Amino acid sequence: MRAAIRHRSSDMSAALRGASLPPLLKRLYANRGVSSPHELELTLKGLIPPTALKGVQEAAEILADAIEGEARVVIVGDFDADGATSSALAVSVLQQMGLEEVSYLVPNRFEFGYGLSPEIVALAAEREPDLIVTVDNGIASYAGVATAQGLGISVVVTDHHLPGEDLPPADAIVNPNQFGCRFPSKALAGVGVMFYVLTVLRAELKQRGWFEETGREVPNLADTLDLVALGTVADVVPLDKNNRILVAAGVARMRSGRARPGIEALLEVAGRDAASITATDLGFVLGPRLNAAGRLEDMSIGIECLLAKSSVEARPLAQKLHDLNRERRDIEASMQTEAMAQLEGIELGVSDLPFGLCLYDSKFHQGVVGILASRLRERYHRPTIVFADAGDDTLKGSGRSIEGLHLRDVLDRIATSYSGLVSKFGGHAMAAGLTIAAKDLALFTQAFDKVVAQALDNEAPESTLMTDGELEATEMTLEVAQVLTNAGPWGQHFPVPVFDGVFRVRSQRIVGEKHLKLVLEAHAMVFDAIAFNVDVDQWPDESVLSIGAVYKLDINDYRGERRLQLLIDSLWPET
Repeated sequence: MRAAIRHRSSDMSAALRGASLPPLLKRLYANRGVSSPHELELTLKGLIPPTALKGVQEAAEILADAIEGEARVVIVGDFDADGATSSALAVSVLQQMGLEEVSYLVPNRFEFGYGLSPEIVALAAEREPDLIVTVDNGIASYAGVATAQGLGISVVVTDHHLPGEDLPPADAIVNPNQFGCRFPSKALAGVGVMFYVLTVLRAELKQRGWFEETGREVPNLADTLDLVALGTVADVVPLDKNNRILVAAGVARMRSGRARPGIEALLEVAGRDAASITATDLGFVLGPRLNAAGRLEDMSIGIECLLAKSSVEARPLAQKLHDLNRERRDIEASMQTEAMAQLEGIELGVSDLPFGLCLYDSKFHQGVVGILASRLRERYHRPTIVFADAGDDTLKGSGRSIEGLHLRDVLDRIATSYSGLVSKFGGHAMAAGLTIAAKDLALFTQAFDKVVAQALDNEAPESTLMTDGELEATEMTLEVAQVLTNAGPWGQHFPVPVFDGVFRVRSQRIVGEKHLKLVLEAHAMVFDAIAFNVDVDQWPDESVLSIGAVYKLDINDYRGERRLQLLIDSLWPET
């Protein structure tokens, strides 16, 4: 079924209308809620100060005491790109500040699952730490924090996930989404929260005279913004102005050749030129390679790559991450084939689909179910949860939602209405994870469909593609494509500009097994275009003389020659 096309449209403020910007940029910015040119100033001095971030001063003082007291500290991270960048950020900067005994620990998702569980505390306790610091997790770890404190270990929680009713009894909690926090931006990623903690810690140590007394150089935290940008984009948090500042600064460091060796090595194995990298590349090129370690093996590979001090040290780790990502893609392709087979019987029309999709197969890989859920959500425009075996007669699921449906709230309602059905759950509006008993899969499937239907008022969600409208012929140029690239960073809630139009098809062929290469014509102009991962049973189709398309303006840089290319997100025959 072809999705409906809707155009973004917002009234342009007088201030934006009067700005010295190209008309197209004014329209794009207005469509993304920008009302003043001031909102486009992305210098670091525009960052929100940390004063309103609840708990940050207490956390900084605890860490300063740990540094001065030569304490032993364990950083407990998460097994995704945000967790990896947060862990690398914390370890590297604390070492620079003089904390000699600091190490990290990331739960293996297949053995322990997510967060500071009592089992992870027991592992950390083997290192005899004085302090545990969580990064990108911990806000829901009541039992784990209590276990640590029962062993005489202090705990500082830094996180950005939504809290439950009861906060863990930590010595300090830093989370912009905790109750009573007045920090204006609730969109910080875990790595952004840790960046703020380290900023306040540096100020605390300065005030104590630590750097002068020890002769240590004061760390320049701007040097860490490549990590902050990568974790922020890869975690798909909203790019409000504060996050856009962080990301813009990090991308600028990479473009200028000042990225850390691990990020440079990841770009190298991916075949990307750092000088032309964009925020989008962080999410679609670097992020998946980091995440592959946590999905298939051990995220310590990714963290060690980010901590590497030289290209010689970083390159083999980056290559390992690259290889894992290729393996992950192969696993995903196999799982997607199985999932399509399961859904084949109900793909007759939208009315045949459940409101909420649940899938399970004994062969599904626990580390890849989230990606599969995302793919199915995109294809069927339904909230989707995919389960895999987790051992001990339990299933672990990863879910992805659609706009307008808060997935964590749906799981909360199921847990409340069906006592004992959900063992544990957590997440965001658009993504969440959960554990259920294997015997309860059918019951959960029914409950999920029912609760989602209630949340959607029993109206099947319409699949829509939001675009910025059509482009004039004068706007479909290489120069405009470069302007749009420079006008970012684009990302979640500040989406990359996409456009729609109708084109005559001059030629079409498959390249790279499943990518459709086209030569198109419009406005008496000819354009190269490519659509990735098309249905090869449908394309190419020589009977199609014209197509409708949703596309981005892209720059194809091949052997030093830069040409405009249309990057097609969706296409359909036009009669």
